[in-house]
Amino acid sequence: MSRIGELTRGWPAVLTAGACLTVALFPSAPARAEGRPDIVWMVGGHSDSVRAVACSPDGCTLASSSADSTVKLWRAADGALLRTLTGHTGSVNAVAFSPDGAMLAAGGSDRSVNLWRPSDGRLLRTLTGFGASVSCVAFAPDGHTLAAGSGRAVQTRRVWDGELLRSLADHRFEVRDIEFSPDGQTLATGSGEAPGGELKLWRVADGELLRMFSQRYTVYSVAFSPDGQTLASGDWVGEVNLWRPSDGELLRTIAERGSVYALAFSPDAHTLVSSGAFSRRINLWRVSDGEFIRLVGYHDDVVTSVAFSPGGELLISGSDDRTVRHWQVSTGQLLGSTEHTGFVFSAVFSPRGRTLAASGNAREVQLRRASDGKPLWSAGPVLGTVTSLAFSPDGQSLASSSVYLPQVGDIKLWRAADGELVRSIQGIGSGVVSVAFSPDGALLASGHWTTDVINLWDSSDGKLLRTLTGHEGPVESVAFLPDGLTLVSGSFDQTIKFWRVADGELIRTLAGHGGSVNSVTVSPDGRTLVSGSDDQTINFRKVVDGELLQTWTGHTGPVKTLAYSPDGRALASGSSDATVKLWRVSDGSSLTYDEEMGAGVYTVHFSPDGRLFSYGRADATLVVARNPFAPQPDCGRRATLAAKCRGEGKRVIGAVKKAAPNAPITFTLDGRNPIERITSLKGRARVKYTRQAPGAHTVRACSLEAGC
Repeated sequence: MSRIGELTRGWPAVLTAGACLTVALFPSAPARAEGRPDIVWMVGGHSDSVRAVACSPDGCTLASSSADSTVKLWRAADGALLRTLTGHTGSVNAVAFSPDGAMLAAGGSDRSVNLWRPSDGRLLRTLTGFGASVSCVAFAPDGHTLAAGSGRAVQTRRVWDGELLRSLADHRFEVRDIEFSPDGQTLATGSGEAPGGELKLWRVADGELLRMFSQRYTVYSVAFSPDGQTLASGDWVGEVNLWRPSDGELLRTIAERGSVYALAFSPDAHTLVSSGAFSRRINLWRVSDGEFIRLVGYHDDVVTSVAFSPGGELLISGSDDRTVRHWQVSTGQLLGSTEHTGFVFSAVFSPRGRTLAASGNAREVQLRRASDGKPLWSAGPVLGTVTSLAFSPDGQSLASSSVYLPQVGDIKLWRAADGELVRSIQGIGSGVVSVAFSPDGALLASGHWTTDVINLWDSSDGKLLRTLTGHEGPVESVAFLPDGLTLVSGSFDQTIKFWRVADGELIRTLAGHGGSVNSVTVSPDGRTLVSGSDDQTINFRKVVDGELLQTWTGHTGPVKTLAYSPDGRALASGSSDATVKLWRVSDGSSLTYDEEMGAGVYTVHFSPDGRLFSYGRADATLVVARNPFAPQPDCGRRATLAAKCRGEGKRVIGAVKKAAPNAPITFTLDGRNPIERITSLKGRARVKYTRQAPGAHTVRACSLEAGC
């Protein structure tokens, strides 16, 4: 399916292409499955409602599950995304860590429970046999038993082999939440089908019903206090009821605003947090008397789940607003929030490689530091989905295209330094699918949806210079040749067209793909055109005459995006088959990255030096990884730094261009006479000069890994 198809999933059947070239397919050399790439950093959020959150027993890892069919693991210290767990085929409604933190359970609407190893993301076991969607999961304190609520029953399973121990089926309503008592002897279950509901207590050993509390309304959430003396239930009318489990007595009621889907006791059992659906606030209450203490946090939609860190100083919350947020309980300070809550349709490095811009259906454009992913600015909201991004060659401007409706979209120019909106081109009469700057930066080309045209704009003032017509479907991709004289376009109509930029004249039309042409890219030397298509193939053609050179196969889904490395030695491809492939252009051999993906890849791009590549996924994840095909330095050669002294006895500044860790480096002031030989280091190195320049000075030594 083309990008247009992903936006709407309602476009008519693929248009019939013109006369197709008859060629032989040249299967690429066997692809080597690498699993997970060498990731430098990755960020991302959920692309749908967050259903549940949990904190590992050691407090180091957070887990969140979502209606987007994924579970994500986060580093608690800084909120960095560690990995995405895929395997469910529907909403993942519940998530829980085992008491030792070695296992993570997730239950979903696909009527299954997956057991994962959080340390490496390995799927250990899938439990099936549930009669309905799994709404809640909980480990017993000893870690040997897992309980799962599904439909109007709760099953307890032996963790090590998944064997069914017993089924607690005496529920009149759908089970909404469950929790083991701290001693593991009893299990509380909350159920309901609005407005009615039940709160029950069961003996784990034999499944006997011990007590039914006088709960009148649907129970959405239950929690035991850490000392086991109190049981809390949150219900449909906004009441948080505190019960004594030993005799079922109602101790007190706390009033929230709206149904209470989220509540949790603090580790010291003195306080309780809860959230009402109407208020979207997370409130902290004193357990002893039910008094309100403070507002801890808030979301932009219903809060679905909350969890304390083991020490109780932090609170994690998930919401229908698609975010996971981290709060300091004592002050209510927001410490972090997940980002990229939608498809990542485009991600591009700046010309100098210091920043990376990204966008998608979250209706904003973000700029990040390329080295570590640190957010620099966010601009928006943008009208509709941001479909494409392009930096001007000088790196001063960033262009974005968007689609709101098939007939509505715009082009925006942003100042790259701070995200200030410079210009907005509207009233185009069509959604805009793709944009590209000419090599000199004077022109901006845009590919359009319903009008099937390409517009050429003066980038300095936004004036429309000419319109190129000829395609019979949305223009999915546009690219200039390196000389700037020719523009290439790929379309939903299954064709590729070459256009003369000076007058808009159509030079050549190429057929050959059996589906939408989603991406076109030109080799750095301008000799080869590569195209990716819904037909799952990648075609190589001569630019000079359009001759088909070869066709690569290997993807099992539409090829959505392509990018050449700056040296032309590698090609990256992303597909809706949830893989990224890195191809060696010389022989067609490839590395396939598919571990934990589970979501289509819609954008790939190389850094200007070719050492890094980025890709964006449909599960709201943006990744920057190292390029394994990047040329390695000759570690046997000595690298020389010709440094300049900025003032007598001041700092010496320079850069080592050919150095790897532990490679010999000679530092000089004049490029001839050595100062002192040391080994290359990541970051800064202290060196002591000879008599020509006595004293200690600081030199910036840049290795392949550290960068310059």
